[in-house]
Amino acid sequence: QAQLVESGGGLVQAGGSLRLSCASSGRTFSSYAMGWFRQAPGKERDFVSAISSSGDNTYYADSVKGRFTISRDNAKNTMYLQMNSLKPEDTAVYYCAAAPSPLIPSIPHAILYDDWGQGTQVTVSS
Repeated sequence: QAQLVESGGGLVQAGGSLRLSCASSGRTFSSYAMGWFRQAPGKERDFVSAISSSGDNTYYADSVKGRFTISRDNAKNTMYLQMNSLKPEDTAVYYCAAAPSPLIPSIPHAILYDDWGQGTQVTVSS
């Protein structure tokens, strides 16, 4: 089981940038794909982005494509989400999650991820 800790959230104005980090321990980090999800109040937990274990393959939700960039540093056991051109609708709690295999799950749904962090709040003001 992976223990995941997110950081880097905060309050930013529309058009601004933030970089989220997700530090992992407890499993061999380079052996599993990772993902970012977000959940706004009263809404479901939505897929944002995912990255394969090697970092060679990435996948984005249409709503963030071209604005967000996912990456990972296997030597540091850490995954990142660079968020640019932020919009008020990006406001949510952001969670990182670990998949059960090296490959990005075929369906971008939270149910296919095993381990979760506690989340970090991102608030974008207009």
